[in-house]
Amino acid sequence: MRGEVIPQRGVSRNPGAEDKSHIAQAIGRAVIQSQGHRVLYREAHHLLEELAESSLESTRRQKLDALTSAPLLVIDDLGMRNLPATAAEDLLELIMRRYEKASTLITSNRPVVDWGKLLGDHAAVAAMLDRLLHHAHVVQFGPRSWRTKGALELRSAESAG
Repeated sequence: MRGEVIPQRGVSRNPGAEDKSHIAQAIGRAVIQSQGHRVLYREAHHLLEELAESSLESTRRQKLDALTSAPLLVIDDLGMRNLPATAAEDLLELIMRRYEKASTLITSNRPVVDWGKLLGDHAAVAAMLDRLLHHAHVVQFGPRSWRTKGALELRSAESAG
């Protein structure tokens, strides 16, 4: 996927809430419109719950095959909600399957250095980040979201007027 609109790997993070999700969705839409590629979008907690459930239902291989086959997988809001106990191992397996074969874009409001604690398995997270960050373009957003910024500008304009 090198040389296309989407980097091999993308990690978007920010200590506060920003329009990471909106930008990730816009990138996905651009890939569909400009290149005709299939894009899968999942909120991180839903994706990891689906993987955990697929293990119980004996459909894990099919689920991973489907997640691996998409040219772009957008995993949104890693760290926003509680994750299953198997999250680190599941995410590692998914990233390993996609490594150097397909693009993966992850958004998170947590710094990458906190992902080991967040996912509960520092070794698995280190292995995952090694692969994920190898070809990554890491984008950090500002401390305020566009929603907060817009509200503050509106209040400022109202009080000035």
